[in-house]
Amino acid sequence: MVVKLQRPILVGGLGLSFSLWMLQSWHHSIMQVGEFGLLSALAVGGGLWLFQQNRPKHGLEQLDSMLVDRATVESAIVKAEAVINQLAQEAENHRALETLREQVAQLWWELDRQEIKVAVTGGKSVGKSTLIQVLAKNLQTENLSLQQTAPLFREAGENSDAAVLAQVTKSDFVLFLTNGDLTDTEFQTLQQLKAANQPAMLVFNKQDQYLADERSSILLSLQQRMQGNVVATAASPIPVKVRKHEADGSVQEWMEQPAPDIQQLTQQFGEILAQQKQRLVWLTTIRKAGLLKAEAKNSLNGIRCDRATPIIEQYQWIAAAAAFANPVPALDILATAAINAQMVMDLGKIYQQKFSLEQAQTVAGTMGSLMLKLGLIELSTKAIGTVLKSNAVTFVAGGLVQGVSAAYLTRVAGLSLVEYLQQQEIAVDSGTNLNLEKLRETLQKVFGQNQQISFLQGFVKQGVKRLLPEVQQVETVGVQNVVG
Repeated sequence: MVVKLQRPILVGGLGLSFSLWMLQSWHHSIMQVGEFGLLSALAVGGGLWLFQQNRPKHGLEQLDSMLVDRATVESAIVKAEAVINQLAQEAENHRALETLREQVAQLWWELDRQEIKVAVTGGKSVGKSTLIQVLAKNLQTENLSLQQTAPLFREAGENSDAAVLAQVTKSDFVLFLTNGDLTDTEFQTLQQLKAANQPAMLVFNKQDQYLADERSSILLSLQQRMQGNVVATAASPIPVKVRKHEADGSVQEWMEQPAPDIQQLTQQFGEILAQQKQRLVWLTTIRKAGLLKAEAKNSLNGIRCDRATPIIEQYQWIAAAAAFANPVPALDILATAAINAQMVMDLGKIYQQKFSLEQAQTVAGTMGSLMLKLGLIELSTKAIGTVLKSNAVTFVAGGLVQGVSAAYLTRVAGLSLVEYLQQQEIAVDSGTNLNLEKLRETLQKVFGQNQQISFLQGFVKQGVKRLLPEVQQVETVGVQNVVG
């Protein structure tokens, strides 16, 4: 049986037991060591173990954890290409098609790209341009492009953080500069890069501006927060005063510029470029493929949404008319009516989700049940009733609350289903394999977006106009009489 030793207390206990055994075995030698020598040996042993456990991770180790190969990248490009082809099939004259096709063709070329693109980024006045100049002189690497980004953490505008990060994610590697301990904003930005599978190294620049103990404390803090992969540099050290005593007793003084301190950076970064060049290119290509797929999917979803909206509006007013003519609880309308099941089928066709009538009824029933459990039916009915009470003529009409409520809930159900389907993979027949938790979240989100009082007032007005056209005529005549 193999036992993994992960707890310092356990290891300390075992180490102490081993030491006692050694004491008994080497009695004559240990007698000369003394208590202090024994404790020192144990402390050194424990310290070495802890150092091995907590030592900073090298950039190469972090890259090795990013699993990617050529086949994985090619698969990602094929998936992006499939979405673009689907867009062409559903909207052959879409304005984005030509650009998308050019970009996917570029991705195939990217697989064998030789040039490595490195983004040097960070906040304002952290030494980005100076570090690029120094690295260009000291790194003996061919096909290397060092690109400085605009400063991060500035007010929104042409060079907003989003625009800078978009540029960064298209690079093969990122040197993220800071001139002190990380702020929360810097840390969150680094976490975003990590989540995007973006290889990066944190560079603690201008370390010479701190005293030795402060410098060590900041570096340790950075290593702990970033779990290693941190290097300290001084790309442009502060000039130092040099004093020379002459033989005649005179003293000469001048300021001297020390050489840049970037040895640790050039060593680690040089190893990464030498050993992981192909992996860096593949990681960048797979990120670009994901972004291209998302762009094409957004365009396709936009086309589909334009087609889905009239369908939802059609069925919401059909549901309203049915409920108004024969008032029943709103849940029955959502859960069992063929109206809503047919809407699910029609929306499924648009999003390449082929529902049978039985499956569509199951989907509609599931959404109705979720609405009931979430309290959306009760909330919407009360809200619509409150709006209708403001007009005595319309409020007394039988079945009006049920009719408008049925229209509203059918609309929420339709919009929720559309948003849910937009999040699924393109051209995949999901049938009734609904993710209920995701559907619940979508329902709550869409319901909240359609709960504003201004929207409800406008929606109720449309409902009254469709269900009680004679009331609209009476109101119009009344307004004309007042004006006259």
